[in-house]
Amino acid sequence: MIFELPDATGSFSDRVERMRAVTAEANLPWLQAIPQFRLPSDAALRKMLDEVVRGGGEGLMLHRADAPYETGRSSALLKLTPWQDGEAVVVAHLPGKGKYAGMLGALQMEMGDGRRFSLGSGLSDVLRRNPPPRGTLVTYRYREFTQNGMPRFPRYLRVRDEF
Repeated sequence: MIFELPDATGSFSDRVERMRAVTAEANLPWLQAIPQFRLPSDAALRKMLDEVVRGGGEGLMLHRADAPYETGRSSALLKLTPWQDGEAVVVAHLPGKGKYAGMLGALQMEMGDGRRFSLGSGLSDVLRRNPPPRGTLVTYRYREFTQNGMPRFPRYLRVRDEF
């Protein structure tokens, strides 16, 4: 499945046309270009994302049509996945290891039903040096729940402001 032409010149749209030509010329059933398409609106994008996720996909890759090829991460290629958010209470500070030795490694969180999980992604170095105290309500985002009902890929967002 071809989704890019590394180091090729031209815009992404130009490279898509070349990918289609290469696979058509090769005429091999196991060599295919990944379908690329444009959507007319945010609503159409959300609908497509919902369809892909319902079908078992993780999300969509959004590529700027005018982008030249770039190696590595790029603002011209973004991954769009659905995220949910939740809130839990900080119950402990877990020590850091490696580059985080002497700082916070993760927050031990407790959900409303008593289940606990570690929250280490999304924490800045500043926050690791001065973490929210025990008892603080924290908002986090996650992809989905695991089979055990735990948040998958939780990521710290912010301390929950009380109103």
